[in-house]
Amino acid sequence: MKANVFHGVNDIRVEEVPEPKAGPSQAVVKVTLATICGTDIHILSGGYPVKPGLIIGHEFVGVIKELGDGVTGYKVGDRVAVGAITPCGHCEFCLNGDFAQCGGIPLGGWKFGNYLNGAQAEYILIHDAQVNMAKIPTELTDEQVLFVGDIMSTGFAASDTANVKPGDAVAVFGQGPIGLCALLGAKIRGACPIITVEPL
Repeated sequence: MKANVFHGVNDIRVEEVPEPKAGPSQAVVKVTLATICGTDIHILSGGYPVKPGLIIGHEFVGVIKELGDGVTGYKVGDRVAVGAITPCGHCEFCLNGDFAQCGGIPLGGWKFGNYLNGAQAEYILIHDAQVNMAKIPTELTDEQVLFVGDIMSTGFAASDTANVKPGDAVAVFGQGPIGLCALLGAKIRGACPIITVEPL
């Protein structure tokens, strides 16, 4: 399969690499749509270190191609979204709700393109697939769902982390994709007023 492989600072190449195979509790997903995150740019520029030879990318949707033993409730051909944070679901940190720190590793829940092969490829291997895939409703397009796995969840998490309550005043600095999702997250939680700041 073709994949976008990191080799070093300012050196990412589209290459032929082996297609993944699903083992127990895993799934192989055919990537139907992916995007480039700001983190991918930081990786390219050397601002965030990853090992050479890693496939980058963590924002995607796709179709299940293969299911390993122990993955239930899904079938080959299901359209799925997978989050950028892909916890194991059973370590102490996950059981305490600290999914982003899975395994006790800072940012341990962010695996794709960090220390596991990522989504800028034709296929991606999903570890702990049972807890990391969500079926996409048939009425939604890939484009409508693409931002759910990272951009939307990051923006919404701002209001959750800040424990925004109805009537709270909220300011959102920057109105890129994450900022727009932060605005929506604040609105859903009942913030009023919501002030947005965007440089000219």
